[in-house]
Amino acid sequence: MKNILFIMMLTFLFTGSTFAAVNLNTATQAELEALQGIGPAKAKAIVEYREKNGSFASVDDLEKVAGIGSATIKQLRDEIVVEVEQTKEVPAKQE
Repeated sequence: MKNILFIMMLTFLFTGSTFAAVNLNTATQAELEALQGIGPAKAKAIVEYREKNGSFASVDDLEKVAGIGSATIKQLRDEIVVEVEQTKEVPAKQE
């Protein structure tokens, strides 16, 4: 009985996390690795590309990362998003 309850809890935890889309511009390597078809090497490549080139403008920009092609993007399209962080402009002081 305990095993069944434990399996049900694990199933619930893992299915709950699949409903949240992963933002390519803020995701950690671990969050990227949780995506189907993205292992440690691809996740690291995504993070390094983002650090070197800046934020992704669209999901399709993921194809610019070495090792990721259109088939991978098609598979992940429902699980990933690109949200650009908004920066607040500070008004200039008036003298």
